[in-house]
Amino acid sequence: MSLFSKLFGGGGKPAKEPEVYKDFRIFPEPQSGGGGFRIAARIEKEVGGETKTHHLLRADTVQSAEEAETFSIRKAKQLIDEQGERLFG
Repeated sequence: MSLFSKLFGGGGKPAKEPEVYKDFRIFPEPQSGGGGFRIAARIEKEVGGETKTHHLLRADTVQSAEEAETFSIRKAKQLIDEQGERLFG
């Protein structure tokens, strides 16, 4: 994929709908590398009219992208349960 495609979104997969959990939006974003996929997600919530974002990145790896998405959502929900809006500082 060319640099311009990466920057402007050309040629990629269409964006998936986020999983909504306790008013937080979870976007699973597993990262490939090292023979597997790292667990990662973007967590967003509207706070005071502003979109706050937290990036979750774990060292855990799994074999498939689908499995990584499932675990990314599970870990994001766990983090939301533990920290709530404190995720955003």
